[in-house]
Amino acid sequence: MGKMIVLTFADSEETAFQRAVSLLGGEFGVETVQPVSSAVLSFHGLEIRQHQRRVLRDRRDVRLTRLEYGTLVLLASNPEIVFTQSQIFEAVWSMDSDSCHSSVKNVICNLRKKIEPDSKNPFYLKTVLGIGYKFSVDLLG
Repeated sequence: MGKMIVLTFADSEETAFQRAVSLLGGEFGVETVQPVSSAVLSFHGLEIRQHQRRVLRDRRDVRLTRLEYGTLVLLASNPEIVFTQSQIFEAVWSMDSDSCHSSVKNVICNLRKKIEPDSKNPFYLKTVLGIGYKFSVDLLG
């Protein structure tokens, strides 16, 4: 698996963004993923208010750790995109991913307990066997 770098730029930093893409693009295969531009991510029964760092499940506050929140925002900002455990670890923990697997599994497990209607049969946080995890927006599950 390759490495992943996550860079975020404000809308006002378009020039810096274009410069970073052009510099890195010549050296590496660069793929840009545009997150959902809304400060609020809304899904069936789940709302993530990024500007307040708040998560609501059926209109009730859900208390998340920094790592749980970061993982949820990463996945929910890129619905249906599959992330490996290494990619999640590097993006959220901001560290190299030598021994990330149990850490990511624990965070996903805790997130499912907190946001899923049934943590044993997840609606939002899907496992893609042999690859990683994705945030599903499929109303059929």
